[in-house]
Amino acid sequence: MTARTEEEPAAAPLIDLQTLLAAVRGRRRLWSSLALFGLLAGAVLAFALVPPPTATTKVLVAHQEDQPNDPGTLIRTDVALLRTTRIAGEALRSLDSGERPEDFMEEYAGLGLTNNLLEITVSGDSEAEAVARAGALADAFVADHVRRLRETADAEAKALLDQRDRMRDELARVNGSIAEGARETAPKASADMESLFARRAELTSRISDFDQRAAQARVGTPRLVAGTQIVDAPRAVRHSLPKSVAADAAIGLALGLALGLAVAAVGSVVADRPVLRREIAAHLGASVVAELPRRSWPWQRRRTREARERLTRSLARTVRGAAGPVSLLELGCARETAAVALDLARALGADGPVAVIDGLPGLPLAGRRPVPGDPVVVDGEGAVELSHQERRIGVGSVGPGAAWADLPYLGARTVLFVRAGFGSVAWLHAVARHLADQRVPVVGVVLVDPDPRDRTDGTVWDGVSSVPSRGAGGRQFPRNGGGTAHAPAAVGEGRWRTERLPVRAARVPDSDQEAR
Repeated sequence: MTARTEEEPAAAPLIDLQTLLAAVRGRRRLWSSLALFGLLAGAVLAFALVPPPTATTKVLVAHQEDQPNDPGTLIRTDVALLRTTRIAGEALRSLDSGERPEDFMEEYAGLGLTNNLLEITVSGDSEAEAVARAGALADAFVADHVRRLRETADAEAKALLDQRDRMRDELARVNGSIAEGARETAPKASADMESLFARRAELTSRISDFDQRAAQARVGTPRLVAGTQIVDAPRAVRHSLPKSVAADAAIGLALGLALGLAVAAVGSVVADRPVLRREIAAHLGASVVAELPRRSWPWQRRRTREARERLTRSLARTVRGAAGPVSLLELGCARETAAVALDLARALGADGPVAVIDGLPGLPLAGRRPVPGDPVVVDGEGAVELSHQERRIGVGSVGPGAAWADLPYLGARTVLFVRAGFGSVAWLHAVARHLADQRVPVVGVVLVDPDPRDRTDGTVWDGVSSVPSRGAGGRQFPRNGGGTAHAPAAVGEGRWRTERLPVRAARVPDSDQEAR
């Protein structure tokens, strides 16, 4: 029995942060569009919803129940009392306005700044009207508060005086009983007299206490009345339109950006579309041999053009060393693949006649207007009439709806052009399975529109010794001029696999966890 030397693969995390960030960066059009929309929406709202003329005033409110540890209940009660029809009606009567109190209540608001400081904000048709409304409302609130303080003090004093009067009536009855008992000489009358004298003393003390409490109830009211006053005269609030536009635009930008990032992150997790070189190479079973930017800023066009020229030269070397025709198959990047195919045909035109076989759906190269110096472009039917001396470059698609049976006629080998984040894991597996079924080896993968911060390794490495690269049926591909084509030299015990060997069709995984 032999010991098992292979290690079990590590379980893939549920959410790979590096993959998630790369996917979000790949959807920068989505979140940047939402951020721009939020910016414009905020600016438009600032222009459309210009606040009406507003005035403000501050009122100092004194309470009889003020305590140092008051949590703000009293000032919140004052704010609620401010929004009542009684105070609104008094303010309107002082202004000689026929507006309904219910409608006027919608145009002002109160805010408790501290336990005893109330801010009143009122709007109007003009600044003068807003200032007048604020003053009338503050006066009405102060008058109502003072009236309630006096009514409370008077009610408390009246209750104490009524209790005092009842005590006086009882004291008069006790005094009468004492006068009648003074004429009696029996021992029992002496005991009753002692209790009557004790009751008279108690009633006299309580009557004096009620007099003092009634006087104190009225003494504190002037202090509270004087403490309730307008401390900040009504004034108009200046409104700056540029500041409002800038603030609303900034808020809209932040909200739009947050929404866009959230949608991009959730969409990336749900879609499960590989973006990194490492993942695309692993799912296709072929190494990423080159990258091609899809979009670039004006100052990056030179760099993009140079990268495209390097890719064309590399593909030209590959085609010259291949035994049969080589095809370029795209997945989500038909325009870029067609442009590279034309550049490649022009580069190979110096070696002899070259023809491009157009198999792209929806983007026909054969119907384009030829330009002097362009290679011959034919469709699938015109490829039959081509001479065997002409070098052929097939261009096709492996996207949804592709004609898989036609891929071997486009080329004996293929170079896959895959746009990052376009195909799902299941579809990449389907592409690898169909190419293996059609016995079309993959020379390499060209990653279109890659993540600029992707530093992962896109090389597929076999942990076996180097063997000659074989084509369909196990035969070796001869190069131009005889001989055989050998795979790249091995390093140690591994082999860098730039050309995927045909394998049996693999089952498409049923879930993302199984795919990982």
